[in-house]
Amino acid sequence: MKLGSVRFYPIKSTAGHEVDEAEVHPWGLAGDRRYLITDRDGIILTAREEPALLACVGRLDGDTLTLTGPHAAPLRVTPAAVTSTVDVWGTPVELTDCGDDAARWLSELAGQPVRLKWLDDPARRPVDPAYGRPDDRVSLADAYPLLLTTGASLGRLNDWIVETALERGEEPPGPLPMHRFRPNVVIDGVDEPFAEDEWKRLRIGDVDFRVTKRCDRCVLTTIDTTTYTKGKEPIRTLSRHRNRDGKVWFGINLIPDGPGHIAVGDAVAIL
Repeated sequence: MKLGSVRFYPIKSTAGHEVDEAEVHPWGLAGDRRYLITDRDGIILTAREEPALLACVGRLDGDTLTLTGPHAAPLRVTPAAVTSTVDVWGTPVELTDCGDDAARWLSELAGQPVRLKWLDDPARRPVDPAYGRPDDRVSLADAYPLLLTTGASLGRLNDWIVETALERGEEPPGPLPMHRFRPNVVIDGVDEPFAEDEWKRLRIGDVDFRVTKRCDRCVLTTIDTTTYTKGKEPIRTLSRHRNRDGKVWFGINLIPDGPGHIAVGDAVAIL
């Protein structure tokens, strides 16, 4: 098995981009999900509510973030000195506002007043203690530092989606791309689809990871990232084949056991 691709998302719930290599920190990949968007009331806004956010790409050059999108010229972001506390899925986290220019740029894209916030200290937010250790930390990802998927599992899911469509007398859709599931690392060369469900520990290159739990999926996976419209898949088919405890599952969540470096092509070992 080997590491097939690496992807990170500087701004939570916006477009990500692939890289050939990445530094791994205890809270996730370097630069991954250090920014998020809030609405006018200071509540997290995601592409679940505003799919147009997926048209925004945040590009990092050192500590400088540049916003690019189809609606305006690129904008370099400079965090201001103003801080506020944002509820990040049940945990209050102090974040730094990124100023009025970034707010106007993103508000035009989102079609409503929003603010961009920055997590200056990525060691500030703890992992859910039900699945992590007291000193485990996560940036602004939903719950855990990294998400892993496998090419074998996506292949099986795409086959199931075609079967579902044919059974319903529908035109089979094209295969779903992996980026619909927003993984950080994709593993190639896995013998069996969904083998990752049973993994407890693994090593990518020279970095060891703990598996916390399988990843339950939401409607964000149903948004077409070219049209920004919602469909039925993959939730419809996952509900049929991967339903447990009233949720649907695809991928696994990881916590690094220490810092390190990973690169596409690195060997992957199950420990």
